Amino acid sequence: MTEPSRGDPFQKLSLRARAVESSGIRRVFDLGANLKDPINFSIGQPDFPVPPAVAEAAKKAIDDGFNSYTPTQGLARLREKVAAKLRRDNGVEARRDDVLITSGSSGGIFLVLAAILDPGDEVIIPDPYFVMYPQLVGFLGARPVFVDTYPSFQLDPERIARAVTPRTKAIMLNSPNNPTGAVYSEAALRAVAAVASRHGLLLIADEVYEPFVYDGAAHFSVGSVYPPTVTINAFSKSHALTGWRIGYATGPSPIVEKMKELQQYTFVCAPSPAQAAALVALDLGPADGVRTYQRRRDLMYEGLRRRFDVTRPQGAFYIMPRVDESDATPFVERAIASNVLLIPGSVFSQRKTHVRLSFATSEEKIQRGVEILTGLG
Repeated sequence: MTEPSRGDPFQKLSLRARAVESSGIRRVFDLGANLKDPINFSIGQPDFPVPPAVAEAAKKAIDDGFNSYTPTQGLARLREKVAAKLRRDNGVEARRDDVLITSGSSGGIFLVLAAILDPGDEVIIPDPYFVMYPQLVGFLGARPVFVDTYPSFQLDPERIARAVTPRTKAIMLNSPNNPTGAVYSEAALRAVAAVASRHGLLLIADEVYEPFVYDGAAHFSVGSVYPPTVTINAFSKSHALTGWRIGYATGPSPIVEKMKELQQYTFVCAPSPAQAAALVALDLGPADGVRTYQRRRDLMYEGLRRRFDVTRPQGAFYIMPRVDESDATPFVERAIASNVLLIPGSVFSQRKTHVRLSFATSEEKIQRGVEILTGLG
């Protein structure tokens, strides 16, 4: 193979950019574009419509000419409402000036990591994890330290504690969890907060799936008991606003202030019509789709468990069965050849034995897709 010349555009890429891997989720989306009406278990977004009042608020904002930049930190009225929501629903003692409106939860995740990480720092990440976490940690010159949660996908505070080193800067938490559907208990989160307190660590709590909990499980915001927590959320899942890129973050004032300064030079501000719509979304509360997703969860879980080793998810809209003892890649290839799209678990984990399926689709497609998957052998 010929080595690229110095004039090759690839050589102009920074080492940190070269280290970023293309999302395995996007690769499956690309494959799906070549299929005719696939059964799509890969998609990670709600399939219910945007609430009409929220859509109307965005339209009105555009029609009224509200299309210019907002303050970098977001509209004061919106930050006040977000702070009130956090105090009321999450027990997080947020003030308006400690709230930053972000371009989705992804924008908030990038900003907090950029604000706190130096080269050589470490971030503890429970495995499986959202695909973005290790990529951004590595991009910023730090090192992800993975803590295995198989087979239950629940936090083990003792494992977290053993992963702490003098270089540890933060612990990343995502509950309800993407990709596993796990909901971390209040007791486990309090125990992890105690570990963080002993070592002076920051917690980063990604709570974007907050409304999606089942079987009497309860979402618990660790920021309510551990103030050195950056809590991140968005309207993407709760109100089906995935493409509107509107989220928020709160936490210790010096960190949020630095996140705001970094936003000035990156995202500038969250989209202005989406901020106007978010004011209405907060008044409405989350869309009423939880019972529908619980029925779909039950349908998918009961079907998959006949053939695979699978843990019953308590939240979000994902399930992660084990389909192979060593490498699920051939299974994924057979599934796609059978017109079923799903995501290899290796996209979200150091293990390759599992796959991630989303049940954010119709019951009819879940039944057909599960029948195909359980017959693949």
